[in-house]
Amino acid sequence: MTFQEVMTQLEAFGDAQTKKTLGVHGAKEPYFGVKVADLKKILKKTKKNHELSLELFATGNSDAMYLAALCADESKMTKAILNQWADQAYWYYLNEYAVPWVAGDTDFGFELGLEWIDSDKEQVVACGWSALASFAAVNTDDRLDIQAYSKLLDRVEKTIHQAPNRLPYVMNGFVIAIGSYVPELTEKAKKVASTIGKVSVVMATGNCKVPLALDYIQKVEDKGRIGKKRKTARC
Repeated sequence: MTFQEVMTQLEAFGDAQTKKTLGVHGAKEPYFGVKVADLKKILKKTKKNHELSLELFATGNSDAMYLAALCADESKMTKAILNQWADQAYWYYLNEYAVPWVAGDTDFGFELGLEWIDSDKEQVVACGWSALASFAAVNTDDRLDIQAYSKLLDRVEKTIHQAPNRLPYVMNGFVIAIGSYVPELTEKAKKVASTIGKVSVVMATGNCKVPLALDYIQKVEDKGRIGKKRKTARC
């Protein structure tokens, strides 16, 4: 599909109720309000397409930006592109999921994540914690810097309750990811989760809850899925 064909299809898939919901959660114009299931229908036709992903993200259209991340070719991604994307990922669909997923699928996702969590921009920090979690989820443990991840758990434990806005949600998710995907750090992640306890985040709607990290990791453990890696961070 060409860029224009994709944009036409996105507009056709736009749904008024979905657009209203996404707007409540943080999406801003321009966007059509496309369900993720419909984005994946387009993805089946575009498959991975580096140039198309760059064109889509550059539109500033939230639906197109999310699709850009889904069809991005991680093998052709550069740090410069992802740094630009992180700067433009203005709401949590993009900075907690879409952009960090792509970063996590690259060979330099860990390095970028470390840089991003030290940013003075909140949305970039969110990208960082999510990218670090995604990198751990898709890479075998022998490719992970276990000591560095252990120190990151310490950092979360010390700072999560002082972090602004939605960052505690993302940091809580990091603890869950490390506890679930890195067996060597599961017990430490559980201890950190226990210390953290309940994480309070002001969400867009009352239906959104922050999972208790300890309970979540325990459920993964009970299912015998600790250390089960993902093929890709994107879903």
